[in-house]
Amino acid sequence: MKKAVLTIHPDKKLSHIAPELYGQFSEHLGRCIYDGVFVGESSDIPNTNGMRNDIVDALRNLNLPVLRWPGGCFADEYHWKDGIGPKENRRKIINSNWGGFVEDNSFGTHEFMELCRQIDCEPYIAINLGSGTIQEAADWVEYMTAKDTSSLAELRKENGQEEPWKVKYIGIGNENWGCGGSMSADYYANEYKRYQQFCKPYSGNALYKIACGPSADDYCWTRELMSRINHFHANGISLHYYTIPTGSFEKKGNAINFTEKEYYETIFQTLRMEEIINGHLRVMDKFDPEHKIDLVVDEWGTWYDEEPGADSGVLYQQNTMRDAIVAALNLNIFNKHSDRIAMANIAQVVNVLQAMILTDGAQIIKTPTYEVFNMYKEHQNATLVKSSIDALSSGCDGVTIPALSESVSISEADSPSGNGSKKITITVANASLADDTEIELCLPETTQFIGEATISLLHDEVHSYNTFGQPEKVKAAERKETWNGNKQIITLPACSICKVHCTVCITSK
Repeated sequence: MKKAVLTIHPDKKLSHIAPELYGQFSEHLGRCIYDGVFVGESSDIPNTNGMRNDIVDALRNLNLPVLRWPGGCFADEYHWKDGIGPKENRRKIINSNWGGFVEDNSFGTHEFMELCRQIDCEPYIAINLGSGTIQEAADWVEYMTAKDTSSLAELRKENGQEEPWKVKYIGIGNENWGCGGSMSADYYANEYKRYQQFCKPYSGNALYKIACGPSADDYCWTRELMSRINHFHANGISLHYYTIPTGSFEKKGNAINFTEKEYYETIFQTLRMEEIINGHLRVMDKFDPEHKIDLVVDEWGTWYDEEPGADSGVLYQQNTMRDAIVAALNLNIFNKHSDRIAMANIAQVVNVLQAMILTDGAQIIKTPTYEVFNMYKEHQNATLVKSSIDALSSGCDGVTIPALSESVSISEADSPSGNGSKKITITVANASLADDTEIELCLPETTQFIGEATISLLHDEVHSYNTFGQPEKVKAAERKETWNGNKQIITLPACSICKVHCTVCITSK
């Protein structure tokens, strides 16, 4: 068994971990919306106003902070007026990006806002810049958020929503370097500035505006965009980076049948997220040294070849312990960059890519990735503290990765009163397939673990996944221990993720 030391400094606070780092993404793609979150009011599947009760409950359990919609590539061919009014009168269109299926627009603005209401999360609206108009974008913002008796506010009321919604996050365009219009960065920047100018803060509804940023390591796009906008135009710029085992969209690999080398290649590719984030932040710093514009990682996750026999363009894939490790590594990275990253949205919430939940008729299963988000949720709204872990390595056939990843936060909100005690959350992932590792958690001598520690461990064979016949095959196990002193030992089996939630007492500075 290998050994490592995780050094924690609870007194060295670094940055606030925004809950939005644990956001989700929903697109009109495959069965994410229809047969996913939305089944309609007449469905035999238990629902409230058409939203599946079981999925809403599962997402509420994650404290889901923000949900992005309607895309993705679909956003830049979505015309919002097609999705309001009586459902029987709504325009039917071809979803040209995803499989050529007919989109009947029965899930539109009102339905999405109802979903967010039931989940109790912030809506994040992706506005059509690619095939839309400035007037269309401006009207949509007014329709959603204006309180006064304008024609659009009255139309919203006629359609059943008397009070305006609160809409904080809007993204203006999606992947406009690709499916959103094949634009150059300078052309997009000028279009973005025009569009954002007419998205108004009606009724005191302050907008957090997000510009379309780069794909992966396209630092040239970031440089050109940042040279043409400033914090008066944008609060954030987006970043999209998908973990693909081969690094190529042409042949991405299989979701469940993969070799040991393909596993390590997947982890190698996902750990590039750190390098890519740092690269874009360096570019942003040159144009925004005061850090007034945030980075928003609004699409991330694993992407494999479609399931054999599946319809083209539905992007349904199974979700194994490999995906759980990917999720844990990325969430640790986001936590450690929480001073600059304001939001991250995994793709996608149900039935698409690295989903939280898979459905089959009335049945649902929670994936290993869901388990990771459930384990990590105590980091939301906490404060990142300084930590470091020994740099062990693992790999095979010439592919080498760091084996261990961690992040640590303290929470003021749920700390016991008095005596300098605080709640602390420690998350550690062991990405090695070969080595169990004994990890010594070390606090400064002036800080002590005290009382009950809750230890959650997610561990299984790397190819393991949940099925509708075995819905809880991969599930985190929890135990409680009594901890005292400034050092404790936890053991992480190979291919595992551990969360410790406990109390520490800081006796002096």
